[in-house]
Amino acid sequence: MIIRKAFLAFASILLLTTASLGNTAEITLRAHHFLPATSTVHTVLVEPWAKKVEAESKGRIKIELYPSMQLGGKPPQLFNQVRDGVVDIVWTLPGYTAGRFPIIEVFELPFVSGSAKATTLAMQAFATQYLQDEFKAIHPILFHAHAPGTFHMKGQSIQALEDLKKLKIRAPTRVTNNLLTSLGATAIGMPVPAVPQALSKGVIDGALLPYEVTRSLRVHELTDSHTAIAGSRGIYTAAFLFAMNKARYESLPDDLKKVIDNNSGSKIAAAIGTAWDKAEKPGLEAARALEHAFFEIRDEELDRWKAATQPVINTWVQDMDKKGYPGQAILDTARQLVERHSTPK
Repeated sequence: MIIRKAFLAFASILLLTTASLGNTAEITLRAHHFLPATSTVHTVLVEPWAKKVEAESKGRIKIELYPSMQLGGKPPQLFNQVRDGVVDIVWTLPGYTAGRFPIIEVFELPFVSGSAKATTLAMQAFATQYLQDEFKAIHPILFHAHAPGTFHMKGQSIQALEDLKKLKIRAPTRVTNNLLTSLGATAIGMPVPAVPQALSKGVIDGALLPYEVTRSLRVHELTDSHTAIAGSRGIYTAAFLFAMNKARYESLPDDLKKVIDNNSGSKIAAAIGTAWDKAEKPGLEAARALEHAFFEIRDEELDRWKAATQPVINTWVQDMDKKGYPGQAILDTARQLVERHSTPK
């Protein structure tokens, strides 16, 4: 009886230990970003990516998700957070720290970007040639872009170049600030989570955004007209970065590194780009449901906009040359890659 009781006690301990081990991941990673859990980035990229990595690691990796800056700080601090190991994974905009990442800005220049899919595929190909040094402090998982942006306006409509004069319009990055200034608007730089309050308080008259993000931030409820740019090239996009702390990645066993690698770069770029293109439709439909006004810049008017923004491109090339980078070659490469991935096969 004593032996039997001892055996049962040992078996219970063994079962509890096994269960505990089975439910405990070897590695826990914390992923941080600035948009709400209802946003495209959370529901289409971060959350599904985390679940896929956890499944393919057979539970050895657990990823905790922290949207809306739940771990503290402000959106422009996310790159430093992942670089310094404050968090393990981030999604952010390199352009939120003006001038720090000048090479990737090429995709944000006027009329360089195409669809989200084409631009994302182009960025991944471009990264192997031009972005290795610029992002050497972290481990990139994915560079990607949103679909061409649209003007979302409150109490003002934009139908021609002259309509932009004196309007205060939100811009996400340094390049977009320069773009708006070249068009005659007053550029107000701010991270996208600040846009709803800025609109409601009259700090800005409108914002340059993709439709994809408008619904989760309820921007469609604060605006009443929208102006898109005709053609296959957008007036702007934002370059996004999904990245991991470099030391954390390098500390992983080889088989777990492979799990991350299998869910990185060109292996996920097409799917993510396609998802961002599709994510435009719900935001557009939400604005239509409110019977907003819609306009499009095209033909001769579009030519005027391209001429007005050309100095932004010229200045960027010159600045890159001064920094010791081949500005025109970088621009030509970005355009060629977007064109290549825009062409149906």
